[in-house]
Amino acid sequence: MRVIRPCAKETMMQRYDAVFFDLYGTLVDIRTDESSDAAWEALREALTAQCGASYPDNESLRSRFDALAAPICAAAVARHGEWAEPDLLPVYRGLAHDSGDDQVARALAWTFRRASTSLLRLYPGASELLARLRTAGLRIVLVSNAQSCYTRPELDLLGLTATFDLIVISSEAGVRKPSPELFRRALEAEQLAPSRVVMIGNDERADILGARAAGIDGIYLRTAISPSDDPAASAHAVCSLAGPDYASLMRYLGIPADLRAGRTVEGQSAGLPGGLPDGAAEKATEKTTAECSED
Repeated sequence: MRVIRPCAKETMMQRYDAVFFDLYGTLVDIRTDESSDAAWEALREALTAQCGASYPDNESLRSRFDALAAPICAAAVARHGEWAEPDLLPVYRGLAHDSGDDQVARALAWTFRRASTSLLRLYPGASELLARLRTAGLRIVLVSNAQSCYTRPELDLLGLTATFDLIVISSEAGVRKPSPELFRRALEAEQLAPSRVVMIGNDERADILGARAAGIDGIYLRTAISPSDDPAASAHAVCSLAGPDYASLMRYLGIPADLRAGRTVEGQSAGLPGGLPDGAAEKATEKTTAECSED
């Protein structure tokens, strides 16, 4: 690991009290295609079987979804502005003609999410990383741009729910990163000072610049599913790493980096069909070079 800015001599336990994590592209590798005909067909079949709501074809279902989502999105923007995040669960209730409760709507959302997902797995070493941070006495908080009706079942499936001291999901908060508001909610809930927290994420704008706006240090992981126009290293992060390089991350933070195999579903699809797309295995296991940049 090539360090451009020298690290302070104090250990991470002295520098930070908590670590905030992004989820997708940081701890979890995922591939989804919400335009997939198979996903819409699965949702259409579930609506008919579970709710008696019939749609003649996928296109009519998509049109109805968009029509239901439009006023929800507009209301979210009116309340929270540019970085609003609508909650799509009411859309699934509407698709069922409001014939079911939230449990039914969540089941429909999960049906669609599963059918649109070809890969869902923890990056190798993610469980060990989280366990070592916990052993070091740090608070572990998830700050994710996501739909709760998709992400909370995935956290359960991956065995991550109990790992976090706090889970902050944008659709539940009504606002998404890079708004500093999402970070501030996590800080307030955990009674943390921004200077005692580090954010780890794979999206420079959402994770690193968003955290910085809230006064939080950022560590940038440039993974295969980072935004395509993101830099290899972020000038705004205290440290930038190539890929989910948790060994280098722990070395930078002063934690012993003996990465043994995880005990959960690391590196494997978590009960979902399919696997890595052709050529993606090489991208998902990126070089473990690292570069720490000046802020």
